[in-house]
Parts: sequence; C-alpha cells; structure tokens
Amino acid sequence: MSTLGKKILAGLADAREFATSSTTGSLDAWVIQPFRSADAREFATGSTMGRRVHRVAVPERIDVKAIRAGLNMTQNEFAATFGFSISSVRNWEQGKREPEGPARVLLTVIAREPTAVIRALKRVAAA
Repeated sequence: MSTLGKKILAGLADAREFATSSTTGSLDAWVIQPFRSADAREFATGSTMGRRVHRVAVPERIDVKAIRAGLNMTQNEFAATFGFSISSVRNWEQGKREPEGPARVLLTVIAREPTAVIRALKRVAAA
C-alpha cells in the first residue's frame, strides 16, 4: 500500500477513535458512520457501489479579479475578508498562479453567495 493510502487509513482510524471517545453519545454514530479499511481502499480505486457520492461543479478557471471587482473590494480587503494571503490574491490576478482545490471551491461560493461566506466567517471569528 502506498504511503498516501497508509496516511488516509490512519486518518480514518483517528476519526473513528475520536467519534467513539466523544461525549456526544449516540450522535457520534450518526455523524461518523462505522467504516472498514476495505471501504477506503474500494473508494480510492473508484468503486462507489452502494454508496452515495456527491460531486460538485467547480470551474477549472476562476477570474479572481472579476469576483473581487464585483464586490468593490481592494486586494487587501478581499484577502482579509475571505482569509487569503495578499500574495495569493495578487498571484491569481496576475496569472502567475491558479487557485487550486479548496481555494477554487471557496472562490466559487464567494462569487455566488458572498454575503453567506462573510456571515459564516464572521461567526467563526466571533466564536
């Protein structure tokens, strides 16, 4: 098994241990369902038989400058509001780099529902 596979399985074991040791009682079984390491291996190889898989539509290319301009924010304001580094915002806008993975997802949500993201992030900061 690859190193990545071993890390994934270790993470799953940690999650299971956390779920069973938590003080939330029966909610744990509902939040994190029991799993087998075989399930993780099957999913990693593309087998989804009998499982619900949710796929999201995330554009390959994101126009960060257009999103920011639509919100009437400076680069500094945009970075601070949404938790990006200013250098990332600059690099994306100048075409030196492309947002990847989670950043693309967040930028997609910001483009569609900026007030929801701002509201959610303000709650996190206040907590």
